[in-house]
Formats: sequence, C-alpha cells, structure tokens
Amino acid sequence: LKSAESDEVSSGSSRDTHRKWRTEFLSRLRTAGLHQEMVVQGKTKTTYVLLSAPWNVLCYYAEEISVRVPLQAVTTPISIWSEKILEKLHIPNIMAQDVPNLPPDYYTCQFRSNKLERFLGHENKDTFFKTTQRHQILYEILARTPYGSLKRGEVGIGRLVSEHVLTAAFPLHETPVDPQSLNMRQILHHYWARWACWRKYQPLDHIREYFGEKIALYFAWLGFYTGWLLPAAVVGFIIFLFGIWLMVTDVAAEELCTSGDTFVMCPLCNICRYWNLSSICYTYKAGLLFDNGGTVFFSIFMSLWAVTFLEYWKRTSSILSHRWDCSEFEEIEERPRPEFTALAPMTVRNPVTGAEEPYFPETQRLSRTLTGNMVIILMVSQWISISQLLRKHQLSQKFQNQFFSAGRIASLTGSMLNLLVILLLSRLYTYLAQILTRWEMHRTQTKYEDAFILKVFIFQFVNFYSSPVYIAFFKGRFVGYPGKYNTLLGIRNEDCGASGCLIELAQELLVIMVGKQVISNIQEFVLPKLKAWWHRRKLKPAPSQEVIDEPDSEPGLSPWEANYQLLVCEGLFDEYLEMVLQFGFITIFVAACPLAPLFALINNWVEVRLDAQKFVCEYRRPVVERAQDIGIWLTILKFISYLAVITNAFLIAFTSDFLPRLFYRYTTGGMRGYVNFTLSVAPANYTQSHMTCRYRGLKDDKGQPTQDYYHLLAIRLSFVIIFEHVVLLIGRIIDWMVPDIPEEVEIKVKREHYMAKEALAENQAKTSHPNVFF
Repeated sequence: LKSAESDEVSSGSSRDTHRKWRTEFLSRLRTAGLHQEMVVQGKTKTTYVLLSAPWNVLCYYAEEISVRVPLQAVTTPISIWSEKILEKLHIPNIMAQDVPNLPPDYYTCQFRSNKLERFLGHENKDTFFKTTQRHQILYEILARTPYGSLKRGEVGIGRLVSEHVLTAAFPLHETPVDPQSLNMRQILHHYWARWACWRKYQPLDHIREYFGEKIALYFAWLGFYTGWLLPAAVVGFIIFLFGIWLMVTDVAAEELCTSGDTFVMCPLCNICRYWNLSSICYTYKAGLLFDNGGTVFFSIFMSLWAVTFLEYWKRTSSILSHRWDCSEFEEIEERPRPEFTALAPMTVRNPVTGAEEPYFPETQRLSRTLTGNMVIILMVSQWISISQLLRKHQLSQKFQNQFFSAGRIASLTGSMLNLLVILLLSRLYTYLAQILTRWEMHRTQTKYEDAFILKVFIFQFVNFYSSPVYIAFFKGRFVGYPGKYNTLLGIRNEDCGASGCLIELAQELLVIMVGKQVISNIQEFVLPKLKAWWHRRKLKPAPSQEVIDEPDSEPGLSPWEANYQLLVCEGLFDEYLEMVLQFGFITIFVAACPLAPLFALINNWVEVRLDAQKFVCEYRRPVVERAQDIGIWLTILKFISYLAVITNAFLIAFTSDFLPRLFYRYTTGGMRGYVNFTLSVAPANYTQSHMTCRYRGLKDDKGQPTQDYYHLLAIRLSFVIIFEHVVLLIGRIIDWMVPDIPEEVEIKVKREHYMAKEALAENQAKTSHPNVFF
C-alpha cells in the first residue's frame, strides 16, 4: 500500500476524513491478522505499508477462497499432436525453445487445513503456497475489509484507491537474489518479451506461474489465434495474386479501357459533370484485386476457418484449464466479489458447496439489468442518429461547394467532427457501462466482467462496423435513376463512386483496420515509455537516499519505490477488444479484402511482443486473477463467425460483380459486351433537357427493372440461401467431429477427482476410527 499526504486534496475536511478511513482500514487489517511494516521514504515523505500474512491467516483464507494445492506430480503430461507429427517425421521444431525452471504439473484439490499432511510440500511453510496464491489471498483480504459504513459501500481497497485515500496497492515484482540464477521475471524477459523470440512458442506455464491464469489464457489465445492466421494469410495472398493476373487478362477490363468516349456516364451528384467510363480504367482494374471469383472460394474458406479455429481453441482451452487447475473454477470454486459480499442485503446457502453466501434478489437484479439494457439501446440509437446526421451534413457541404478544394475541406471537416464525436461518446459510454454494471450487482467477477464487456462491445461494434456495413449494403442502393433521384432530408442519396462500392469497401477496411493497428501499436510502444518517464521525473528520490542494489531501477530506490514508478496495469479488456474487432474485420468483410488476414498476422506478431514487454517491464505486477476460459469473448467470437457467413453471402450476391459476370457468361457464352450489359440509358424525360448518358443498373428506357434484373435477383437470393446453408452445415459437422474436451483430458480429470476423494476418505477414516487396527 502506498500513501502520500501530498497526493491528497487540499480540503481540510477531506484530509481528516481520508486520514480517518486510512487509520480504520489499517486497524482492521491488523485485526484480520496481517503483519504491517510502515516505511517513510522519498523527498515527499511518502508512506509505504508493507503487508504480509502469517501461516495461520494464509491457511484460513486459502480454505475460504478454495485455493488448490498439489496432491501428486503428473508423470505423463498431455502430448501435443503437432509435436508428435513432427517427431514421427523427424522434422525439428524451429518454434520450440528450452526454457529453464519449467513449473511442475500436479494433480490438485482444494486446500483443507485438517488434511495438510496429505499435500505435497507441507513440510515447508515458506514455499507451500505459491507467490501468486499469497498475492491472491492478500488481495481478497484487502478487497473485503471495510473502512467505514457498509450501507454507503465504504469497503475494499479498490474504492480507497479511487477516492485517493491510498495512492496505490500492488504486489511486488520479483528481484534477483542471486545474480547467477534466473528468477521467473528474468526468464520471461529473456525467453518471451525480447523481439528475438518472435518465432518461438510462448512459455505459457511460466506466464501462468508469474501472472496467473487469466493473463496466461489471454496470451495463450492470442498466440493460438496468430498461429491460425498463417494459413488464412497464405490463402488470401494467393487470391490477391489471382486478382493481379485478372488485371492483365480480364476481357471486361480490356473492353472498358478501350471504350474511349463510347460510354458517357451521368453525373454522380447534383454538381458533378458528365464523365467517360474509360477514365476509371486503372481503378476498375484495381477493383479486380478484391472482386473476382477467388473471393467466393476465400469467403467459404474463411467461414469454415473461423468455425474450425474456435472448435480447436475450445479443445486447447480445456487442456490449459485442466493443467492450470481451473477447469471447475466458475461452477464451484469462484467466490462472490468482495464488493458484492459487502453490499448484498441477505445470505443464502449455496446448493453446490453448502456454504452460506451473500445473496441479491434476482427480481431486483432483473429490473436493474432491463433498465441498463434500455440505456444501452438508447445510447446506440443516439450514436446511429448522430453518425447519419454527420454524414448528411458532410454530403450537403460537399454538394454546396462548387470548387473541388472547398468540397475536400468540407469533407475533411465532417470526418474530423465524426472522429471527435466517436471519441467523446466512446469515453462516455465506457464510463456509463461501468456504472450500470456495478449497479446491477453481479455475484462473481466473471459475471461482472461478462456484463461489462457485452455492453461496451455492442457500442464498439456499431462504432467500428457501421461505416463498412453502410458502404457494403446501403450505399448506392436507393439512389434512383436520372430524372428521379431519391432524396433524404432534401439531399440526394449518396451513390457509389465511379468504380463501384466494393473497392470503396476494401479501402475503408484497410484504412480502419490497418490504420487502427498502426496507431494502436505506436501508442502501445511510445505512450508507456513517455508515461513511465514522466512518472519517474515526478518521483525522483532525494540524493541522500540509501542506495539499494536493484538492476531494473534507478540507484537509491527501494524495491517498492521502483515498482511504484512503473505504470498501473490497465487490464486485458482493451487488448481483447482490439483482437476481437480485428477478428470481425477478417471474417465479416473478408470477401472485400482478401489481404486482411495477412495484415492481421503481421500486426499480431508485433502485438504479442509489445504486450509481453508491457507486462514484464513497464507495468506494475497485477493482482493474480483465476479464470476458466476467455469468458464471454468466446461467445462474441462465435456470434461474429456466424454473422460472417451471412454478410459474406450478401456481399458476394449483392455487392460483388461475381454473380452478374457468371449470369452474363452463362447466357451469352463469353464476356464480350459485359460492360454495356451492366449500363442503362437515361430515360427520355431526362435526356430531353440533358445530354444522353448511361448509369449503372439493369433498367429500361423508363427507369423500370428489366427481366434480366429479376432473373439476377432470383439467382442472388438463391445463392445467399445455398451459401449460408452449405457453410453452416459443414460448420456443424466440424463442430460434431471435434470434441470440446479431448479424451486424454477427461481421463486426467477423473483421475484427479478420484485422488481427491481418496485423500478425503483416508483422512475421514483416520479421524473417525483413530484406535481401530486390522
């Protein structure tokens, strides 16, 4: 714990209140049995409170929060299928690395004080509980200890820090005791965080040993996802090369480029000029990079790739959760949140464990959840309305300006205004989501985080995907035809550019996805270093401070001062959100951009090392959190994978030129004349006052759809139905063929349950019949 008088507000009454709360909190910690050592250091006379728990306190709370301890070492670890294949083929694994001090694997069960002698390592009280387990126990005590009125929610270390009563609370990073030996932090830095490790497996067991299961599962998922991106990137790049070949050989492209002034096109807006179709020759050819027959195959491939990826991740997750002793965490072991424990109005008996636990009435929670959902719908609707008004404002300014430069300035101003509103509403929405989720009184940390993640993801989904969805499915659909253009709020509906909507969609995806990734990586690389430099500059120790040998800190700093100068760990929410949004870009709109998986792969190789460096070198050591899986993120990924099938079907059917080209080739036997087939002549009532021109669409001289339009519409709808059913059926077959839990894991789970039962039965027998001999 860290507290400084200079960090407090200037109000005298606030200082007195904070001092009272701080004194009461420390007093209750002493009552709970924690040992305290107060150290005053630095030029600001900062007070550090060093906390430790004696053996009896550790045992009590270890039993209270269901800490798992070892029964027997695992002698036959679960084998990895890829390593077995490489070994049979006698191929060296270039991604493997020999990391020292591999944490051993054990069969475990929940700790019980009366069965202490049955557990491995019970002879040494200093090493029986792992460092991460000690941190977990201490934080549990800090989080549930009140410092004031329970009715006002004055409980726990989290609120004390948010109210600036205490400046920070954090466990210490490991420091090297013997320079000749590597501690866990040094191992992670050398074998994980360095850029030279970019092609090596991550040391997941070491990450779990040092940071806990929740962070280890994130890096396991990120590494697994990055590995699966490799085949997707290769196939996407081949499709892109196929598009390059089409640029040279496509008959329709050659016909368009040599048409000269044969096709005079109608103006695209009220102030635009007539233009020749041949003027977009290079743009039309560039569109073939993203709009060709290969994208249909790639869409099917990526849809099945997403389903298979998620199925094999569930298998990997079950292996890791069993190996890390958290396969039953959410159902049995997870305890109520400390804040929930303090504020719940009543207690009930847990039907699984039989223990009395705090309880909040479900009817009240349901009403609060419904209220929160209504607020979410209101916020999302508000954002959609604002984004459409901004788009209309941008269009009106562009149409009102006769000069190109003025129109560009108006467009840029509208885009900047749009970005400003996005940033402001995003911050406001995240803050509001935190308040609503806290108010809903979720029992466990997992349920709390799931509810918060879902709220924020809904907004971010609309925020990031609204523009691509508009371009893919709405832009240019309701324009009308020359002489009868449709308007909204007095402004002509926006049409696609001269080269069509699909290339605009590809450009939009590349700008949003790649641009966001570049900016995010620059921020992750630069901002932590700037923040850390500024933080150290404000906290420079006095020259008279005693020098302590600490290799990763400045001379004169104690370990707790050096750790305080590091940045606060911001959690995993932003990291998961960035990757899940990326997953959406490479699956939902992959028909428009086959290079998206390649850019995602390159980004993720960088992301793994940047995140590793942040956690090892730049962040304070986070409090250990257990987790069984990646939580609601898996449900969101499943939703995106199913949505991707539908969106890609509609993209190919209604936005791409694939089906019109196929229909024309089937009806005419070739592609000569295809450009003329896709263009209609402006109606006579328009050409009476204007020159004769062409526009995109299958319509007659009166602006009504032709018979070919209806034939093609039937083909498009049939394609959507067939594509969706075939892909989802194959996905279901893959789901059925790949079990979520490997048979090897199921056997080990049964073995662990048997051993725990035997340990309990033997102990009960000794207790019940101490004088019986056979």
